[in-house]
Amino acid sequence: MGLTIGVDLGGTKVAAAVVDESGTIVARTRQETPSTGADATVGAILAAVKGLREQHPDVEAVGVGAPGFIDERRSTVLFLTNLAGWRHRPLRAELEQALGLPVVVENDANVAAWGEAVYGAGRGEDYLVCVTVGTGIGGGIIVGGQLYRGRFGVAAEVGHFRVEPNGRPCGCGNRGCWEQYCSGNALVREARWRAAEDREGAALMLSYGDGSPEGINGLDITDAARRGDRVAIASFESVGRWLGQGMADLAAILDPGCFVIGGGVSEAGDLLLEPARRTFAEVLTGRAYRPLAEIRQATLGNDAGVVGAADLARHL
Repeated sequence: MGLTIGVDLGGTKVAAAVVDESGTIVARTRQETPSTGADATVGAILAAVKGLREQHPDVEAVGVGAPGFIDERRSTVLFLTNLAGWRHRPLRAELEQALGLPVVVENDANVAAWGEAVYGAGRGEDYLVCVTVGTGIGGGIIVGGQLYRGRFGVAAEVGHFRVEPNGRPCGCGNRGCWEQYCSGNALVREARWRAAEDREGAALMLSYGDGSPEGINGLDITDAARRGDRVAIASFESVGRWLGQGMADLAAILDPGCFVIGGGVSEAGDLLLEPARRTFAEVLTGRAYRPLAEIRQATLGNDAGVVGAADLARHL
């Protein structure tokens, strides 16, 4: 199959791209996600795809990554976490009818993992786990070169395995989920708490905002850490340790050859990955008697979703 279109649906944006068989993006478009409900968002997806097809009429299929639960047939959106009005919506059938093309619908973290496995940092690995560290945590699992989806299509929600049974409340309704300790939100929470306790050590980071801990954001933390702010560095150290601990727990169950770490927080590079690798090596069960999985930074960046979705559309 030649050209396909990948769509990455998020809480703030609808990104779409025409992708060739080598994983190269040949055309793209992006717009804000409508705030007026699911119907408007479906309309935005259709507009994006139709606009790209006008430029490339030989497109053969469409893949859509959506941030939530997708059924086992890759057809129905069961629930989207951050978009209102998405409950048991037959998105695949709607899009196929409107476009006259085959369509596949998949979870957004799964399509990003597939993109990294086929074209990115996980290329050549048949057993890998992709951990997307953004606002929360998403996950994708590749087993034997195939995307593992589980019986009902909702596997790899790794951000919601519980690391502290009576810990911080999570938006999913449980307490102590991994993403409450290892995510963009967790990094900001950690930095604000530490800055309130050590204003001198956080002086650089505090200077970026209004001078209060509450004014600190994720970009401030990353920049300040790169420039030596000790509180910002300590905040990454804490989140990195949680990342390493969680990967060790996943490795005990899944035994991947590689972890690929993506998402916005991963752009901090070794500020996050060094403490994660160190902790992983320290706490992995049976560590003295088994190989250690590699921990790699994702390489596709924000394009992982559209590239992965476009490639999945070739495997309908």
